[in-house]
Amino acid sequence: MMRSHDTLATLNPPVSDRDHILGPPDAPLTLVEYADFECPFCGDAFGIVKAVRSRLGDQLRFVFRHFPVPQVHPHAQRAAEAAEAAAAQGKFWEMHDYLFTHQPSLEVPDLIRYAGSLGLDAQRFAGELRDRAFAGRVREDVTSGASSGVEGTPTFFVNGRRHQGRWDVRTLVAALAEVES
Repeated sequence: MMRSHDTLATLNPPVSDRDHILGPPDAPLTLVEYADFECPFCGDAFGIVKAVRSRLGDQLRFVFRHFPVPQVHPHAQRAAEAAEAAAAQGKFWEMHDYLFTHQPSLEVPDLIRYAGSLGLDAQRFAGELRDRAFAGRVREDVTSGASSGVEGTPTFFVNGRRHQGRWDVRTLVAALAEVES
């Protein structure tokens, strides 16, 4: 059931250089996704976002923020931390894609194997994962999601406003086009 304030939900904080961004920083359109690497719906959204990005090209800036739901997805938090450990070595997006394309296998040994496959320093990666070095960074995204009204995943924001309803390619492109006009 949608509450009246849900339609007014805005992104808090706004996109900044701390975010993981694909596309031109000054693109006229921004799509932000809060997601959980173990969520099957987020796995579906992964392909949809790729199609939206392909269709809109340089008109779109895509931002990914973590919102693991460990009560439902027990490997999601560690997968988010793995993405951040990869980011520390310059390969956030490569790990992001790898995690979504290997959703059924998100145990710590799998994550370390993925790091090696991506050419990361696997020893450093494993240590950072073990020490929970990026738990705080993931928590910042979860906190921002909660303050933006995110209750589940995936949740999208179109130019700073929460997107309601379907999130297929046609609907997201239409929502982005509506904002632009």
